[in-house]
Amino acid sequence: MKKQFYNLYLFFGVIIFAASCSKKDTMGGEVILPQPVNVVIAPPPPFGFYVIGYFPSYRNETLVPDVKFKMCNVINYAFANMDSTGGLSISNGAHLIAVRNKAKLNGAKFFLSVSGLAADFKTAASTASGRLKIVTNCMSLLRFYNLDGLDVDWEFPRTDNGTNITYTSFMKQLSDSCHTGSKYYLTAAITAGKYAGAVRDGISDELLLGPYIDWFNIMSYDDFSTTVPYKHHTDLALANTSFNYWVGTRNMPKSKAVLGMPAYGRPSGITQSGTVLGFNDIVARGGNPQSDSAVVSNGTFLNYSIYYNGIATVKKKAMLAKQMGNGIMMWEKSLDAHDNNSLLKAVCDTIGRPY
Repeated sequence: MKKQFYNLYLFFGVIIFAASCSKKDTMGGEVILPQPVNVVIAPPPPFGFYVIGYFPSYRNETLVPDVKFKMCNVINYAFANMDSTGGLSISNGAHLIAVRNKAKLNGAKFFLSVSGLAADFKTAASTASGRLKIVTNCMSLLRFYNLDGLDVDWEFPRTDNGTNITYTSFMKQLSDSCHTGSKYYLTAAITAGKYAGAVRDGISDELLLGPYIDWFNIMSYDDFSTTVPYKHHTDLALANTSFNYWVGTRNMPKSKAVLGMPAYGRPSGITQSGTVLGFNDIVARGGNPQSDSAVVSNGTFLNYSIYYNGIATVKKKAMLAKQMGNGIMMWEKSLDAHDNNSLLKAVCDTIGRPY
C-alpha cells in the first residue's frame, strides 16, 4: 500500500513538473506551443491561357518531339479507368511516369484524366460512401504519381436519370479534396452545348459558377452523322455555338472556358469505323493542311470525304478562344502533325505562346 501511495505521489509530481516546464524553456524563456492551423480550401492559382493536350496511354511518347510538349502548359494523361465499384486502374504505370517526366521537363503541368462508362459512374457515385471511395482513390493516384491535377471525363451526367445531382455532389466533394491547401487542380470535360436536353442540362449552375471546378474542357467536336453527307463534325460555327451557350447563356466565367478541338477528321454519311484519321495521317495522304476537308482512302474505304480542322480554321478558333474563353484543348496531341503543319504550332503562333 505504501508503495502504491509513493507511486501515486511520484506520478503527480511528474505531472506538476511537466506542466511548469511547459511554459518555460531551459533558458527561462516562454515556450511557444504550436497553434492549430486553419486549412484553406481554395483553387490553386490560374496560370494564363491554357493550352492542353490529351495524351492517351496507348501512344508512344518517344514519337512526339519535345517541342510539342513545350507548346502545351498542361498534359492530360488518358485515362485512369473507373469501374462500377469506384475502383481506378491505370494500364501501364511506367508509361504514365515516362509521359509525366517528359511533360515536366518541358514545363507542362501533368494531370490525370478519369474516365469510364456512364453506367459505372452512375453506380459507383450513387451513394455517399461510393463517392468517398472514388475521391479517396483519385487522391491516392494524385499523390502516388506526383501529379498536378485531375480531369474528370464523365460522359455524361443527365437530368433524366438523376446523375446530374450525383455529379454535382461528387465534383464538390472531389473539389474539396483537390483544393485543400490549394494543391491540386480539378477540371471537367463537358459536351459542346449545341443540343438542348438531359445531357446539356446535366451540368448545374452551382458547378459552372462556383469555385469547385477550375476550368471546363468543352468538347466542341464529334457532331457527326452516319446518314447525312457533307456534315462537318467540328466547324467554326460549332465553336461559336459552344461559347455562346456556355459563356453567353449559362454565364460560365470566361476564365474557365476552354475550347476543345480535334487533331483528327471524320467522314459524314458513312460508318465511322475504319474511316477516322489523324490530322498527320490526312496530310500524309495528300490532304491540304490549310483546308478543312480532303478526299482520302483507307483500307477498303476508297475516295471518301473526310472533315477536319486545318491550320487556317485552327487559328480562327484560337483567336475566338482568346476573345471568349481562356484556353484550347486538343484531343489528342499525338495525332497532330509534328512539322510546320502542326495545329498546336498554329495555336501557339496565334496566341503568342513561345515554344
